[in-house]
This record gives sequence, structure tokens and C-alpha cells, in this order.
Amino acid sequence: MNGARPVRLGVLGCASIARRRTLPAVSRVPELELAAVASRYRARAEAFGAEFGCRAVAGYQRLIERADIDAVYVPLPTGLHHTWVDRALRAGKHVLAEKPLTDDHAATARLAGLARERGLLLRENFAFLHHAQHRAVRELVTAGEIGEVRSCRAVFGIPPRPADDVRYRRELGGGALLDVGVYPLRAAQLLLSGPLEVAGARLRVDRTSGVDIGGSALLATVSGLTAQVEFGFDRHYRGAYELWGSEGRIVVERAYTAPADLAPSVRVERPGGVRHLDLAADDQFRNVAAAFARDVLTGARVDDTAAAGGINAADAMVRQAALVAAVRHAAQIRTLA
Repeated sequence: MNGARPVRLGVLGCASIARRRTLPAVSRVPELELAAVASRYRARAEAFGAEFGCRAVAGYQRLIERADIDAVYVPLPTGLHHTWVDRALRAGKHVLAEKPLTDDHAATARLAGLARERGLLLRENFAFLHHAQHRAVRELVTAGEIGEVRSCRAVFGIPPRPADDVRYRRELGGGALLDVGVYPLRAAQLLLSGPLEVAGARLRVDRTSGVDIGGSALLATVSGLTAQVEFGFDRHYRGAYELWGSEGRIVVERAYTAPADLAPSVRVERPGGVRHLDLAADDQFRNVAAAFARDVLTGARVDDTAAAGGINAADAMVRQAALVAAVRHAAQIRTLA
């Protein structure tokens, strides 16, 4: 990668996550050059461009068609991902898209296949996988710190959003399962070895918006390991997971949204007592941006972060989408009064 030209990145949309987390991280990665940002509204694109020192483009298609863009970042609402990721891939651009990649298993599989056919990189931005605290957890488990893993519990919940928030718009891929539920589902796949099946699930649907605002699921492997996941944007904030083993337990708080300046602490419980493994702060958004640039420049198609376990990235995306679809299929919808 030494001497290689930076990957010229274009951004589709002026989303909050892009402004707060992703683009500041991109600016700290020498292998990435933020080249342009697009919006449906020129004034918004110009304001964004002025803030981050890049060109402003009116319209997503115009940005995709630019010859001076190598890759695009897609922080649009989930319901728009399939359309614009598809167009970007067909225009020969590598893609980093916010999670989930799409709101449909078949659509995710089609995009993964299209990227493979075109020889392009397609990544789903589960930034938390790139945080060092999860590598530390895997090392503890491998070392036998809690014996044999029996089960895990993963939760992610946030307080209610304003009534006009995009999360409450069903046609744009809103709902708690796709917004926050995907995190504990992805964590369960990270923590338990072997494919997961859905043993049961529930979703609570708000009558006014028509979207699910909370839910839970019980997952299991063929070997009998289980995972309980809970999620929602109708509760006090918590984003955590725990692993329960034959000889102890590991608990991780701030598992998905750790700020770059937070020094995390992993709680390890054993019969002899409790200890806290204090870790250095880590910037998961910078890490994921750097990994994306590296993989574009080297042509890598495997997610080789220690946390992700060295798996094919396309397979991971499709497997995640299948699990989300299975949760929705298994859920008995409970509509609120």
C-alpha cells in the first residue's frame, strides 16, 4: 500500500451518523480521501462539503457517475440502500454501507453476488466488530477463562426518538429490529460458534407508525448453545452482551457504540472472584474506515479483523440478513393499543 493513491470516497447523503462519527474518522485515515458528498438538496450538500472540505454534488446519481470517485459510503435510510448500492456497484464503485445492508434477505444476497461478479468490495458497516475490546473477549474465551461457553445474552435499546424520526417510517426500512436489533444478532453470531437458528421471537408494533419498536428472540446452534437477544427504542439506553460459561462469565458494556475516547473495561467473573480487564481506548469508526481502504487497495475480500474471525464478508452479510428475516418470520406480532 506504500505510495498508493488514496481511495477517493464519495458520500451519498448528509446523515447524522456520517457527520458525527464516520466522516471525522475518515479524515484520520491517510489511505482515504473524502472527495465529494451528495444530497438531493444542493444547499445541504454545500454545507456538508464546506464542513468537511470536499466537493458538493446535487443528486446521488451524479456523484456515482463521477470518474474521480473510487468508492461510496451509503448512510441513507435502510429502505434506500438496495437501490443506491446496486447503482454504485454497476457504476464500478466499491461500497461501504451502513447497517443493515438492506431490509431484505434476497436483496442482500443479490448485492453480494453483484459485488462478487464485478470484483468490487462491498462492506456492511458494523463498526463495533472493529473495536479491540471484542478481540480481548475472544482471547479470554480461547484461553479458557470461563471454561466452555454455554450461552450468551446480547441487548441493545435506546430511548424513544422524536415522532418524525426516520426510524418510524416503515417505507424507509424503519423499526427497532433493523435499527438496533441487528447489533445483538450480529454479536450473537460473533460470540457463538456455528450457524444460529431462531427458536422463537416476538416483535411489538406501534399502531400509529406501523413499525416494530421492540422485540426479543431466542437463538440456538445445533450443538445446543443458546443466545437471548433483546432490543428496542422504547427503553433506557443499554448496549451490552455477556457470555456464560461452565466456569465463569464475561460481561461487556458499551459493546456497540463505544466512543473513541472511552477506555472500556471487561468484567470477568470466576468462582474465585471478579476482576476487571481495563483496556485502552479504541476508535472503531477509524478502524472500520482504515480496514475498508486497506481492502480496496489490496483487493481483499475476507474480513480478517480478529473480532470478525476471518470470514468471507459477503457470506457474513447474507447470513446476518437471513437471521434477521428468520426473527421476523418467527415473531408473533403484538400491536400496541
